Amino acid sequence: MNSFSLVVLTIGLTLAFEFSNGWHDAANSIATVVSTRVLTPFRAVLWAAFWNFIAAFFFGTAVATAIGTGMVHIEMVNEKVLLAGLLGAITWNLTTLTLGLPTSSSHALMGGYGGAAVVHAGFKTLILAGWTMPVLFIFLSPIIGMLIGWLVSVLTTWVVRNQRPRRVDRWFRRLQLVSAAGYSLGHGTNDAQKGMGIITAALVTGGLMKNYSVPYWVIICCCLAMGGGTMAGGWRIIKTMGQRITKLTPFGGFAAETAGAITLFTTARFGIPVSTTHTITGAIVGVGASHRLTAVRWGVTRHIVWAWVLTIPGAAFLGATIYHFLVPVLH
Repeated sequence: MNSFSLVVLTIGLTLAFEFSNGWHDAANSIATVVSTRVLTPFRAVLWAAFWNFIAAFFFGTAVATAIGTGMVHIEMVNEKVLLAGLLGAITWNLTTLTLGLPTSSSHALMGGYGGAAVVHAGFKTLILAGWTMPVLFIFLSPIIGMLIGWLVSVLTTWVVRNQRPRRVDRWFRRLQLVSAAGYSLGHGTNDAQKGMGIITAALVTGGLMKNYSVPYWVIICCCLAMGGGTMAGGWRIIKTMGQRITKLTPFGGFAAETAGAITLFTTARFGIPVSTTHTITGAIVGVGASHRLTAVRWGVTRHIVWAWVLTIPGAAFLGATIYHFLVPVLH
């Protein structure tokens, strides 16, 4: 298979990954508005998908650059590495989707890409400094989300302390539409940029671009694919995120989504690839804990955390294995 065909295949597979990312992470954007019955599932996915796409026009491409050039020496890999990494990430996504575990599509892509690169040319292909922040934020993003979720919940509780519960519920049902839109915007700009980084890397390694700069058509296509995946939904994960960790009200949903949006806007601004899944899960835990620690179902949360820790090495193993079998096929 020639280089151009491999680039086209990589672009198609990356858009498929973005679709699976949106499908896998649909729960992150809409679990709270569905579980609080602010929107029906169908209307919720339409709302989230719209803001996923609108993200194409905000926040730039700093995260895409970090993925494409900051984690692996781009001059040491080829299109086959990118293909194997994508297949490893998609395989991990489908496996965890089947199990109903809200793991990180972003970390699956990093792991798959890194694993395939190491098999291709050894550990020297990895830019170790570029892995520091993403790995660190496996632990920091849920903690930050949890703290901000707790803080927003406490502050809004103080603001409405003298209001009648029915009026508070009515207010926050409306406000939750805004917070869900903000979170979906953060989700779109953060996760769609991962695919933008891979496609641009494929264009450079395939000789179709001399310098690494994300083309506008790549931005639009990735956000469209993300929005389409969100519309497809991930109903089993929605149940886990929206009902099994802690029981949410419109007030709690607003606090969790606002905390998630603040965290994602900030990390996107500084070009830090983080997991939207980790962020919103931490925010939901923080909201539950702001009422009482027993409101959080810690047993469910422990299973989710274990899935987080295993995502990068698990996807790396899949990416390395797929690369091993893919190279003879593509010769």
